[in-house]
Amino acid sequence: MIKSNFCKKCTYPVQAVNLRIHDDNVCSACKVHEKNLSLGKVFWKKREQRLKKILSEYKKKNKSTYDCVIPVSGGKDSYYQTHIITKKYKLKPLLVTYDGNNFLPEAIHNRDQMKKYFDADHIVWNVSEKILKKVNKLAFIKMGDMNWQNHCGIFTAPIIIAEKFNIPLVIWGESGGWDVSGMFSASDEVEFSARVRHEHDLRGFEWVDFAKEKKNKLNFKDFIWANYPSDERILKVGIRGLYIGNFFKWDGKKNADLSIRKYNWKVARKPFERTYRNYSNLDDRYENGVHDLMKFIKFGYGRCSDHTSKDIRNGYMSRKKAVSLVKKYDHIISKDLYHWLKYVNMNESTFWKIADTFRDPRVWWIKNNRWYKNNLWGGVSSYGKVHLNKNQIKSFNNRQIKVLEKSQLS
Repeated sequence: MIKSNFCKKCTYPVQAVNLRIHDDNVCSACKVHEKNLSLGKVFWKKREQRLKKILSEYKKKNKSTYDCVIPVSGGKDSYYQTHIITKKYKLKPLLVTYDGNNFLPEAIHNRDQMKKYFDADHIVWNVSEKILKKVNKLAFIKMGDMNWQNHCGIFTAPIIIAEKFNIPLVIWGESGGWDVSGMFSASDEVEFSARVRHEHDLRGFEWVDFAKEKKNKLNFKDFIWANYPSDERILKVGIRGLYIGNFFKWDGKKNADLSIRKYNWKVARKPFERTYRNYSNLDDRYENGVHDLMKFIKFGYGRCSDHTSKDIRNGYMSRKKAVSLVKKYDHIISKDLYHWLKYVNMNESTFWKIADTFRDPRVWWIKNNRWYKNNLWGGVSSYGKVHLNKNQIKSFNNRQIKVLEKSQLS
């Protein structure tokens, strides 16, 4: 049996996104959030002035093209960052959207209204549906992440456009390493980099990892949207990616409230099956669904744990309430699984056989041909039967023994 450590303040297990659980049983993400809260109004005022100065310098130097590129999905955070750039600082951005072919109807509405509300030109990069279906399936088999194409497109297409249009400044939203893993605090002032894109967002894979396998019948022209510009081209334009979350205190709920109040922004019409929020990840029907189900299968926690952890830190929810929501939602097999299976032409039995190979032996163990794990609310529960063959079960058990030996040594 593997014992999981959960943060006593939020709902994250230690397996979540490279977290550290400290001796006081508080995770690194909660500690970084506490540090950000302690920075105070003076810090944020100085940061805002710093951003104003940076934007002014780029605007003076850049007379022949757009003031900046803003990667947008049309979500609450996209609206917030575009609101700041256009309304507060009066810049003329080029909005760029990678469309992974999974937008919900209300997300399409929100995205397509941006050009009107912000008086901005907007490029929506649509990729061949045939290619996307193929990459969805291949990425699921290769890394257990059918949304790899989405991560890749979101963090590649805007940089390609910035390079083509000779626009040196790219304005991103939040730095995900803050509230998810506690990797950085606001005072670190991290910037977007090709390394973070490759190692974190793309899981260490590039389009060549798909195209180099002849049986996949994919080539360079199928992945123009995924081909990140070379260092030489990046340096020639001087492309720099800033996170606006480094300059304004970030709060997703407040971003949603602003978007609804000022711009008639639409939340999801139907409740999500795996989380209580109705305003997150509308640009990808699978992000809150089967993609997140794979996170639960891998690491034993899901989107509801993400959302409750953020809401606890921002003071919108008690931990007691959060635990009850995680118990309700994190394990659900959402109906969009069957939508995705039809989308990529895969049967459910094959899905589970592949999915089980990605289970983390720090979280899961096998007993009587069923999967078990520790729960946030205490105790142990079974979450489905094992679909591995005998050799795979043996391999999994051997990896689990190594995990136990390593934990005993430490």
